[in-house]
Amino acid sequence: MTSKSKILLIDDDRDFLASVRSVLESHGYTVVEAETGKDGLQKLIEHKPDVIILDIMMESLTEGYSVNYAIKHLDDYKEYKRTPIIMVSSIESSPDERFPISDGYVDVISPNYYMNKPLDIPAFLDVLEKVIQE
Repeated sequence: MTSKSKILLIDDDRDFLASVRSVLESHGYTVVEAETGKDGLQKLIEHKPDVIILDIMMESLTEGYSVNYAIKHLDDYKEYKRTPIIMVSSIESSPDERFPISDGYVDVISPNYYMNKPLDIPAFLDVLEKVIQE
């Protein structure tokens, strides 16, 4: 049930955080925010969210990929490796498109879902519900 779902929203754009928080809370979600990848990883441990919404470009152009990798592959976060990640970015190409399979990176850095900014809110909420039901 959405009223019990906790979402960790990691993005350095305060306007994006505020608008997505408003949408999520109006749909019964509890939202925890982080403005950096490092803060996001700390809040992951503190709050144990059901889903992570993760931007790509924060402290660096690829910070979101580093956070995604840490969660899915580093022992420090092994308890959370099955936490679904919805990556959001203004970068139009998905990780699969940006990093060809021959590079060997796709399996390592791919999130569960990828969505472009600005978010299509109905589609975003549908993906979020789908992730929660899985």
